[in-house]
Amino acid sequence: MNNWVHVALIAAVVVVVVVRRLRGEPLNARDLFAPPVVLTGLGLWALSQRHGLGVGDCVWIGAGAALGVAFGALRGATIRVYEREGVLWQRYTGRTFLVAALSLAVMAGFAVLAEHSGLAADARPVQLSIGVGFLGEALVVGYRGLTSGTPFAPERQGWKSPLGSDRSGR
Repeated sequence: MNNWVHVALIAAVVVVVVVRRLRGEPLNARDLFAPPVVLTGLGLWALSQRHGLGVGDCVWIGAGAALGVAFGALRGATIRVYEREGVLWQRYTGRTFLVAALSLAVMAGFAVLAEHSGLAADARPVQLSIGVGFLGEALVVGYRGLTSGTPFAPERQGWKSPLGSDRSGR
């Protein structure tokens, strides 16, 4: 598949997730974990297509993934998790975007440092970086939801627009 198609698909997933969470959305496990699992899987697949990675490359990739999960977890701590209509909802806050901006700056610096240390640019798939960040976020938000005592929202029935705000079908 063309690299531009990959970039467009990744951008579309990220935009849909961010817009939905900025508006506030019911918190259910599938919507919480599907985007990071899909993006991380695509990133690992892209990484598997890259031949000639050495131990040093794998250390840089692993360190970048750990840093991404950590910043995602920090971002997850800033998300508002609340009860609405008897189920959990989530909503991004201003602090969520501040942490996102900080993480982008740190990750850009990390990428420059990795490249200067010899890691090839194509050994850092974008979808892996985004996926592990969303995974860290999902783990924290999921934990907060589990410990809240409020049930997660049920899965949506049928296909609805990912940007729609009414999940009840009314």
